[in-house]
Amino acid sequence: MTPDQIAARSDLQLLDIRELHEWNTGRVPGSRHIPMDEIPDRLGELAPARPVLVICRSGRRADRISAWLGGHGYDARTLTGGILQWRREGGTLEQPSVAGPVGSMEQPTAGPVTVEIIQTPGLGNRSYLAHDGEVALVVDPQRDTDRIRVLLDTTGVRLSHVFETHIHNDYVTGGLQLSQELGATYVLPTAEKVSYPHLGVADGDVIEAGGMRIRVVATPGHTHHHMSYLLTDAAGGEVAAFTGGSMLYGTTGRTDLLGSEHTEPLARAQHASVRRLAAELAPATRVLPTHGFGSYCAATPADGDDSTIGRERERNPALLLDEDAYVEELLAALTDIPAWYARMAPLNQAGPPPVDLTLPREATARELRFRIDAGEWVVDLRDRIAYARAHLPGSLSFELSEPSANFLTQLGWLLPDGMPLTLIGETLRQVAEAQRELVRIGIDEPAGAATGPIETLAGHAPLASLPRASFDELARTRESADVLVLDVRRAAEHADGVLDGSVRIPLHGLMTRLGELPRDRQIWVHCASGYRATVAAGLLKAHGYDVVLVDGGPGASPASAPPDARAPR
Repeated sequence: MTPDQIAARSDLQLLDIRELHEWNTGRVPGSRHIPMDEIPDRLGELAPARPVLVICRSGRRADRISAWLGGHGYDARTLTGGILQWRREGGTLEQPSVAGPVGSMEQPTAGPVTVEIIQTPGLGNRSYLAHDGEVALVVDPQRDTDRIRVLLDTTGVRLSHVFETHIHNDYVTGGLQLSQELGATYVLPTAEKVSYPHLGVADGDVIEAGGMRIRVVATPGHTHHHMSYLLTDAAGGEVAAFTGGSMLYGTTGRTDLLGSEHTEPLARAQHASVRRLAAELAPATRVLPTHGFGSYCAATPADGDDSTIGRERERNPALLLDEDAYVEELLAALTDIPAWYARMAPLNQAGPPPVDLTLPREATARELRFRIDAGEWVVDLRDRIAYARAHLPGSLSFELSEPSANFLTQLGWLLPDGMPLTLIGETLRQVAEAQRELVRIGIDEPAGAATGPIETLAGHAPLASLPRASFDELARTRESADVLVLDVRRAAEHADGVLDGSVRIPLHGLMTRLGELPRDRQIWVHCASGYRATVAAGLLKAHGYDVVLVDGGPGASPASAPPDARAPR
């Protein structure tokens, strides 16, 4: 149906099933908004006697809901091609009268130039959009670029440039797709070897975007060709320095991501780069890094949500320590690198494919059982306590909690390359959120998904459970039983205390070290909060071990165990 044909059909119920942030970018006039995962609970809002035209961005989600509505007695059809096709055929869109907040974005303003912060807690990173009211630029965008497009539409500005400070090692960039879709210039360090069109920039280059000017500053250290970008307004005032993985808040980016042979030379380059920024930029200039909000790309934990060049001069180790002392401190602080990092740079250099957030097809109870029995990963996104109480035998717990850093880090670290992945969630919204997190690190197109009560997803098969205990119960049990205590924290956490006689295998190394664990002893597994211990317990149980989850609740940790159960490292 064309826009004119739709407008002529007064009997049609126009049902837009997109997410709220999509709906706020513009909607077909006269349409009703019910997000996809809310439709079962809000079905009563649709008149059964009138046909329904289901609308989404491209038509894929709408096809699924149309079929579901048809099964419930509705005359339902899909707007072919969705909002994208609607626009191509000349259809108009209604715009929201007042622009509300967009996800987790903040909107600080510096003079005539506004800088928007797009936060991605699951990665511990930030992206940025700066504009002068008419023209915008974006720095280091993550792969789910719809958040940025919403912001562009809301502010009514045109994107002219997308800047990358470096080829990223911790996530798949959205920069290439964003620049191609919106006709923006894609800017990368000129020495980077990539296979797609872009504008290469070198130290000292200046790029104009509307009333904004961006000066390129070479800041090697996090990578060989890393650049920072100094943003100035039309009057020449320094608005901000986009420092990527160079100067972070109270720390710097790690320097060991390109191989051990480069670690120390890059650390020395990092020291010089941060000092250059501090020497050349004004004290009041805002520092806007990409990493440092929980990202493993930070050499040490960062401090705070905002900073300036002046504040960093007072606290950043690269500015307080001489080169040798800084290098020694940085190298000593480096920890394990998440496994998925090895795949990110090659993918970003080759040019990542366009992201597709279409929900996976629905998996039946029979299919879930088949996939588990075939050795595939069926991941339960529910609260870990609910998982412990009842779950599909052989399924694994990766709770999608807030913030989602645990979920993305642990699943991304542990999922074997090429392993089919099926998601179990309480709602479609939960599945969609997990899928959004996963595409950011290149885990695309899950094999399937299932939602609803876990008893329904089990079909007629029995459910499994996982015994839970506190650290006090562990101490009492050890007085009378020969149990094995497994500590799945990382080595850097052992300074907080360890349980006497425990076996220490970090979660990310568990699957390669299963042979070290006996099958004739009950294993009590713990971490610091209970999240990683639940992941480990699910993996062990799926491999036939007798497991108890030590999950004492908020604040419980090895340090809170009875004193006679602890031992210093």
